[in-house]
Amino acid sequence: MRYMQSFHRRLVHLRDTLKLSQADIARICSVDEAEVDRWESSDTRYRSYPSVVELMDLCLRTETTLETLLDFEDLADAGQLELPGLTFGNGHDLNESLAQLEKEIGRLQLTEDETELLRRFRKNTSENRRMVIQLLG
Repeated sequence: MRYMQSFHRRLVHLRDTLKLSQADIARICSVDEAEVDRWESSDTRYRSYPSVVELMDLCLRTETTLETLLDFEDLADAGQLELPGLTFGNGHDLNESLAQLEKEIGRLQLTEDETELLRRFRKNTSENRRMVIQLLG
């Protein structure tokens, strides 16, 4: 779990900062208190991690950014794909983010000519496709 290595410590810190109990976190995430205890466990054999839904519930209901709980420090060095409009910024304007995402999707969509070329490529025999790939490669 690449981005979750320090989640257990970050969750404890969040609870301490917000003065929440494990029972409070369990209620927020709709899980048992024992599950929260496993999330916070320092013993890797016992530790478990929240699902995406549980993690999002926690972030939204405590008004905590995702980067506060996960290890994103090395994200730039990891060569990860950045999703436009879905960055981990402090912006609160969802419409602005959605507009930026729509713009990027539009930029990446195939033109009619590209769609036709792809359709023709897929219709060809596997030998012809290999030759085209060799020519392009």
